[in-house]
Amino acid sequence: MERNEGALHDYIAAQQPNICQITANKNGKTVYSDCWNGFVPADTLHVMSVTKSVVSLLLGVALDRGMIQSVDQPVLDFFPDYTLKRGEKTIQKVTLRHLLTMTAPYKYRSEPWTKVCTSPDWTIAALDLLGGKAGLTGAFRYSTLGIHILTGVITKTSGMSTVDFANRYLFGPLGIAPYRNYEARTAEEHKAFILSKEPKANIWFCDPQGVGAAGYGLCMSARDMAKLGQLCLDGGMYGEKRLLSAEWIAESTKPRLQCDKTFAEMGYGYLWWTPDVHNRAYAALGNSGNAIYINPEQGTVVAVSATFKPNIFDRVQFIQAYIEPLLEAKA
Repeated sequence: MERNEGALHDYIAAQQPNICQITANKNGKTVYSDCWNGFVPADTLHVMSVTKSVVSLLLGVALDRGMIQSVDQPVLDFFPDYTLKRGEKTIQKVTLRHLLTMTAPYKYRSEPWTKVCTSPDWTIAALDLLGGKAGLTGAFRYSTLGIHILTGVITKTSGMSTVDFANRYLFGPLGIAPYRNYEARTAEEHKAFILSKEPKANIWFCDPQGVGAAGYGLCMSARDMAKLGQLCLDGGMYGEKRLLSAEWIAESTKPRLQCDKTFAEMGYGYLWWTPDVHNRAYAALGNSGNAIYINPEQGTVVAVSATFKPNIFDRVQFIQAYIEPLLEAKA
């Protein structure tokens, strides 16, 4: 394929039809931006598990500001009034690090979506899932519902809702328009939020307590995702202002576990993927191929937003094969 924007636009329309927006930066500047399916740059989509990596950034802000002392703090330190289940001896040992690295133990075989999502307080419901007789095994166990505890911790320690915390310390300083909570009142509304292919607003799916979902639920444009990616690439700096410590970005984006074939043998940090053993690239990845891809060696940030389509597993390869070469040609 020719390395020009017109050819790439046509290729994506034909071969990657659920992509709606791409924004790509090279050496700190936006050098490529395009839209499909009637979307415009300001529109937002539900970016699925990209939300997890944004939560990692917010946890770093809380650590930088002394609201949280360490990732090795036991989870129950933040919930002293939580009532332990009879005979439970594992949850007491679970730390924030276990949640961040997806090595926390859970008592379910598959995530109990109905049970959690119909509960009045998802943080308590997630705590009820934590622990079990197997103890701390260190095994990778990918969770979307269990890590809701992390946004519960941010809310507890800051005294602010997740979305207000994000607006004040991350979105606002980056020039991202303010976000608000969105709560689905019925199962039908919840399903429509996930499956709808229409543009959304600047909203973050939340539980009845106003705590933003940690594992999914954030709606963003590729343009704004690229701002988050650039913040990471720049070591937590936005212009002359530091929003996040460089240490946290380095710690959270380095691989700490190696996953198996189920997760394409990628590495995993603190809610960030390290998809390529051949370079230092890392990524926020969500279902349907939503992505924030950061390659420090190339000075590139690529953000992709997409409508719901299950089993999109090749987005990083697509970025490396089609977007990065275009950026090199434009450099």
